[in-house]
Amino acid sequence: MKLTPDLIARAPCYLNALQDRELDLRSHKIPAIENLGVTKDLNDSLDLTDNDIRALANFPVLHRLKTLLLSNNRISKIDPELLTNYLPNLTTLVLTNNALAELSDLQGLAGGKFLEHLVLLDNPLTKKKYYRLYVIWKLPTVRVLDFTKVARKERQEAKKLFDGKAGPSALAESIAATKSTTSTFEPGEGVPLPLKSSVPTLTMSKEDQDKIKAALAKATTLDEISRLERALKEGKIP
Repeated sequence: MKLTPDLIARAPCYLNALQDRELDLRSHKIPAIENLGVTKDLNDSLDLTDNDIRALANFPVLHRLKTLLLSNNRISKIDPELLTNYLPNLTTLVLTNNALAELSDLQGLAGGKFLEHLVLLDNPLTKKKYYRLYVIWKLPTVRVLDFTKVARKERQEAKKLFDGKAGPSALAESIAATKSTTSTFEPGEGVPLPLKSSVPTLTMSKEDQDKIKAALAKATTLDEISRLERALKEGKIP
């Protein structure tokens, strides 16, 4: 099921146990993150557990969002600018049981200033040598990793392993250079392509394009937008 504006509008929204405003989008078999701009950045927590999401990408800028729950998806890629540009105030990220394969896949979480709680259990990368120490070094703001508090001794050990005299050590650079077969991120990736239609594709004139823009500008409800989408799929110009 696509993450449509209508699905978002119908999703439960409530104050959770932490008194945060949470939007519940669990268990819809959502294949990709999209259309979250319609939430108008009103949520502290977003629950996308038990879906079919492949890429942690395509977020609008959400300054208010602090908690993101994504257990039991198929995420193998992370937008390299996720925390720096789109979710700058995220403090908690739960990615249990996904498909992150290499430690280098975590680059998109670097640069976040407030990420403190991170869960990566049951991802292939947790089997990698130096997993915990590398994450501690790469994401220095994280205080609790996989429900275990980061110890001062671990930080010291990570620093010895991955800090060189003038930058990252050779070990750190070799880990960063290891790319999984699915980790290369392309902008817009993860958004499903529209279904193929039996209706021939129209080559629209400038006049037709202007008509469509005008119709969309006048639409004030989701029903009107849906009707326009159906008409366009059928080859009808409003």
